[in-house]
Amino acid sequence: MKHASILAALLCTSAHAASSSFTQRPRALDLPRSNSKSSSKYLLSSAFHVRGGDAVAAALNDAATATINNPNMIMEALSNLRSFVSGAKTDALLLLFTTAFITPLCRLLHTSPILGYIASGILLGPQGLGTITDVHTTEHLADLGIVFFLFEMGIHLNFDTLMEMRTDVFGLGMSQFTVTALAIAAIVKLTGVGGGTVAAMVVLGGGLALSSSAFVLQLLREKGEMKSRFGRASFGVLLLQDLMVVPLLVLTPVLAKGGDLGAALGSALVRIGMALSAIAVIGKWVLRPVFDRVEASDSQEAFVGVMLGTVLSMSFLTEGLGLSNTLGAFLAGVLLSETKHRHRIEKELSPIRGILVGLFFFSVGFEVDLPLIMNKFGLVAGVVLGILSIKTVIAAAMGLAFGLDLGTSQHLGLVLSQGGEFAFVAFHMARDLEILNDETTRLMLTCVSLTMAFTPFLDGLGHKLNIHAHAKES
Repeated sequence: MKHASILAALLCTSAHAASSSFTQRPRALDLPRSNSKSSSKYLLSSAFHVRGGDAVAAALNDAATATINNPNMIMEALSNLRSFVSGAKTDALLLLFTTAFITPLCRLLHTSPILGYIASGILLGPQGLGTITDVHTTEHLADLGIVFFLFEMGIHLNFDTLMEMRTDVFGLGMSQFTVTALAIAAIVKLTGVGGGTVAAMVVLGGGLALSSSAFVLQLLREKGEMKSRFGRASFGVLLLQDLMVVPLLVLTPVLAKGGDLGAALGSALVRIGMALSAIAVIGKWVLRPVFDRVEASDSQEAFVGVMLGTVLSMSFLTEGLGLSNTLGAFLAGVLLSETKHRHRIEKELSPIRGILVGLFFFSVGFEVDLPLIMNKFGLVAGVVLGILSIKTVIAAAMGLAFGLDLGTSQHLGLVLSQGGEFAFVAFHMARDLEILNDETTRLMLTCVSLTMAFTPFLDGLGHKLNIHAHAKES
């Protein structure tokens, strides 16, 4: 009863105040006619002149007078707002809204979202409008997209499936990488790119022999082709390429400094063995019990936390040993694919992975040097077409050699013809070690980015060729 009485009193008081305000509200004809400033002040004071509100009305009247007499206050407030949201805050908002709107817009236009992300990166990146100020941090976030993507791919596999793919990985994959690297190295020697040195041949040959796991696997996922013969062959080649990143990154500084090549290869093998052993032990004796305990707690926050911690710790482990960070994430996914938690992990990880992979495609646009393309269009076009042609022919030929039919081999060659994300790492390292000069590095980074941009079109062409070849066979 006490609370009801108080509530009734408050309602009566509010109604009375509202009634007084309404009855005392000035009519339009009662407004002062002196000037717009006095009219604005009169409206403000009258609107807030309710019983007991004289002090508030006076304060608002003074504030209105100060604002009207000093219009620079508005400009100052806008300037302060602009300064507050500039830098990292603006970058974060742009990246989030980009990932939110690019996919629906591209679907409306019936084009690949990957192309939308690349175009946005070119427009907003350092070569375009320069809206993104902290490019380095954005690229770090983009690298995490590849890490989470490979972890999710590992979740869909298990050791039995990997053993079934051993021919695709160590047969088809090794042949594709070796032949492509040797062919490109020979061209580097003949043309004298990077001085035609052994170091330049290894870096450019090995770097351009790699394809993009993020692009290819995303396309396979979107079209539901991961379990097809074409999808398994593509994934096998990409997995071997991830393993070959290790010797490439280990050999590059050794060749630049004239070190012992045999010792470098031995060091790479030791590091691979250490990483695989550590991940196997951690997966069996640590990961499964931890996930079981967290699952039993029925806490979504705890589950997501341990999931993210697992992905990052495994990737840091392999990267710290000088290997690919995606290799650790992938192997962690394979270990967890044997557990009962795989479906929940996939569900919780999917939105995070989607945003970060979108950022990776966005960051690819940062590497496209528009002035270079305009000033040396013929050279850029020749290098891009050369990379796509050589890689397509070699991958398709290797596919035929390992028992794939003509249509699947053609599709495989076209979808693996682009440069890979680890080429960025290798070429940046080569520039820092003075194996490649700045002009050659910018040319290679731009060309690799452009080959990535062609991937959706080439995949569509390969799909049509595959269907046509199978139709002829039947």
